[in-house]
Amino acid sequence: MAPIKTLGLLGGMSWESTVLYYQLLNRRIRSVKGGHHSCPIILHSFDFQQIYDLQVSGDWDGAAKLLLDASHRLKDAGAEAIVICANTMHIQSEKIEPATGIPVIHIADATAAKIKESGHGKVALLGTRYTMEKEFLKGRLSEKHGLEVLVPEEADRKIVHDVIYEELAHGVIKKESKAEFKRIIEQMKEAGAECVILGCTEIPMLLEGEELALPAFDTTTIHAGAAADWAMSK
Repeated sequence: MAPIKTLGLLGGMSWESTVLYYQLLNRRIRSVKGGHHSCPIILHSFDFQQIYDLQVSGDWDGAAKLLLDASHRLKDAGAEAIVICANTMHIQSEKIEPATGIPVIHIADATAAKIKESGHGKVALLGTRYTMEKEFLKGRLSEKHGLEVLVPEEADRKIVHDVIYEELAHGVIKKESKAEFKRIIEQMKEAGAECVILGCTEIPMLLEGEELALPAFDTTTIHAGAAADWAMSK
């Protein structure tokens, strides 16, 4: 039996969602391999305040340097692939793979595969303002995978962004925020979306168990599953 490959995780963005990655990776490995198997993981967990400050100031080059430095350390420690445990910081994904020489398991590719398996082509995307407004995720979903991507109106994008950073990144769950997210998803359905991408690794904490107007694709669960499957592949 081939050994399970070692994953290098870039976490702490936020640590609340990184906890989910650790759980999901190990549960997937155990469910497939059985016995006492678990996922070989090397984790670099950032001080999220440092990342957050760079995001707010628009210093994406500074953020890239942090992620590249951490990725090199993960590779040196034995990681065979990189898993960025955040949607937003995939903005740096295309720099990491050529710099380190090891693959980045991309959250958009894994999510698009699941969406296309389900037969959907027009998707709503919820995430941070950066994820909803910049092209690093939207562009990959449309150009590489042929999906039509819709995002909320500006006022609703602000609501989604603020809830992520001011509440969910701190582990705070509010019923009022649940109601707002459900309203926004209903509006995206009215705009023609066939499904919704929960495109921030913290959003599932808010909407877990909720009945939504659209089929939901949780990028955290999908990404972790794809990473675990890669680790188990020959």
